[in-house]
Amino acid sequence: MGIFLASCAPKPILYPNQHYKDAGRDAADQAIEECSQMAKDAGATPSRGKTGQVAGSTAGGGAVGSAAGAVGGAVVGHAGRGAMVGAASGATAGFLRGLFRRSPPSQAYKEFVHRCLKERGYDPVGWE
Repeated sequence: MGIFLASCAPKPILYPNQHYKDAGRDAADQAIEECSQMAKDAGATPSRGKTGQVAGSTAGGGAVGSAAGAVGGAVVGHAGRGAMVGAASGATAGFLRGLFRRSPPSQAYKEFVHRCLKERGYDPVGWE
């Protein structure tokens, strides 16, 4: 599973300027790896934190599920029961969505990697 998650890590997208064309894709990938490692060594984290992302997604799913369940339960005369079932279902769905969603890189990490790549002649334009 770790291999799959690593392959999904966000990476900077480089504009194909003259330096990129002269250096080639392999050299650009190597520069990205080196700059990413430098950012980590300096204390920048490559992600914002999975725990907070999962917790937020779980809470949001629970709130939406609770509201939807209450409405559905009210139609059949059991709004409270519907809200409980909806909250549990929504929280579970939110938890799973947050668990498998790719975490975006932190702002400090992105800025560090961008600066490093620019100093090497590359032109980062975004992240994917």
